[in-house]
Amino acid sequence: MLANLPLQTSIPTSDLERAQQFYTEALGLTPIGERGGGPSYQCQNSILVLVRNANAITEHYSLITWLTENIETEMAALRAKGLVFENYDLPFLKTVDGIATLGADKVAWFKDSEGNLLALAQLG
Repeated sequence: MLANLPLQTSIPTSDLERAQQFYTEALGLTPIGERGGGPSYQCQNSILVLVRNANAITEHYSLITWLTENIETEMAALRAKGLVFENYDLPFLKTVDGIATLGADKVAWFKDSEGNLLALAQLG
């Protein structure tokens, strides 16, 4: 049922203009229109919408994870645009050059202009 339907996700932002600049310039997404008062972006078969929320609270988990065939290539392209990847050295999670290896999967996290945690993942 739902597994065959495309997704739309909303990302909270306290500064819509700043967030739009980040998603357009740093992440290279092209706005396709507006929904709910904020810009929307197409990512394959899903829609990402920026939503103004003066009381936006940043979460400590990934709001979005983009799946890639080559995480290192994607990270290099994003780093070239000034993006910084998170590094963790925790008992349950360690990163090397921004990448955590979780079994056969590789994951890298970064924050958007609003402090929201986003991720790239290469599934093994």
